[in-house]
Amino acid sequence: MGLFDRLRGDDGPRVAFIGIDGVPYSLVADNPDVFENLNAIEAAGSGGAIDSIVPPESSACWPSLTTGVNPGETGVYGFQDREVGSYDTYVPMGRDVQATRVWDRVTDAGRDATVMNVPVTFPPQRNVQRMVSGFLSPDVEKASYPDSLGSSLESLDYRIDVNAKLGHQDDKSEFMADAHETLDARYEAFSQYIAEDDWDLFFGVFMTTDRVNHFLFKDYEEDGENHDEFLSFYKKVDEYIGKLREQLDDDTTLVVASDHGFTSEDWEVHCNTWLREEGWLDFDGDDHSELGDISDDTRAYSLIPGRFYINLEGREPRGSVPESEYEQTREELIELIEGLEGPDGEPVAQRIVKNEDAFRGEHDAIAPDLTVIPNHGFDLKSGFKDDTDVFDHGPRNGMHSFENACLFVDDPSAHIDGVDLFDISPTLLDLMEVEYDRSAFDGASLV
Repeated sequence: MGLFDRLRGDDGPRVAFIGIDGVPYSLVADNPDVFENLNAIEAAGSGGAIDSIVPPESSACWPSLTTGVNPGETGVYGFQDREVGSYDTYVPMGRDVQATRVWDRVTDAGRDATVMNVPVTFPPQRNVQRMVSGFLSPDVEKASYPDSLGSSLESLDYRIDVNAKLGHQDDKSEFMADAHETLDARYEAFSQYIAEDDWDLFFGVFMTTDRVNHFLFKDYEEDGENHDEFLSFYKKVDEYIGKLREQLDDDTTLVVASDHGFTSEDWEVHCNTWLREEGWLDFDGDDHSELGDISDDTRAYSLIPGRFYINLEGREPRGSVPESEYEQTREELIELIEGLEGPDGEPVAQRIVKNEDAFRGEHDAIAPDLTVIPNHGFDLKSGFKDDTDVFDHGPRNGMHSFENACLFVDDPSAHIDGVDLFDISPTLLDLMEVEYDRSAFDGASLV
């Protein structure tokens, strides 16, 4: 807990939530010298590995973490979603999230919330005291509310995101320099607004961790050339978390969590190329670059990450599979996916999740029929160009994992066992003593 007295009146307990996108619990547990502060939080409070959601992609994970409900309720299934009754796709933004965010419940209770850099929150909401949107926002000015926040952040050289294209270079020096600069500015902004001490919920996310993991994680796991640089970056992340913790008063609980785990990537798996080779996917004409180009001979197609859709008659515009054959077709596709092996003979799929086992709610009309959770090393891509191999290599050497996300609560009453992302929002509300309907969440409070 912190050392400073609260500057504003005592309106009840507060929470500061710090997101560390894509940080696996094992990374923290296996490197106590690097993560002194996170391990200290676990020792004084609670900590452990938690599960992500299906699918474990940041664009779907953060809406679920911040609402406590599954994509069938949030309406967001991934970085790219499909329009109902159409092959048109779109990139979900903040207004596409159909469930109630945890900070909305806080403000509805008459409390104040500061929200900074949470993915899938653009454009910024105006019912909170301040917000700067995260991932996919066009620029700081447009992403900030009120205007004074944008001006303040620009004076700090605040950035929405790291320049991930730099990670495609063989030499990661320029990429890592940019990652450090982005991290430094994010910490300065978080520290400044935590010090304002006018909030009841502070909710901020470090997303640069995810970016660094994508391009250096195998270097860490296999002691590659960027191993030391990787751990040096994370030592700074941990130091910044420790400094933020020191700013908090004794009535404020610090919660730190990631949205999914991470592991090394060995292969990119181009699922639509594979479906085409297996005779399940076909195109009209010569242009094979978009979902809308598929023909009415297609039985199934895929969107990232590992989402498979039956080309169902009456649901898709050119659906070829009658509803009466849906279950049989889906079982055939499951069997086909189970038989997919990598170049070394290892099964690609760790498990295959049917839509009814993962998604429920008013917005499940665009839910995938199957979602594949891959074995470590296989990063499931989609793509509709037919000039790629099923298995190849891209610029990344790290990929998301469903298991091994992390959660740390600076409170020993939190019980972290059998936990997933859906449990975080009700936990934050309980820590703040904000009343809520427990049936509104797919998870349950941990305190």
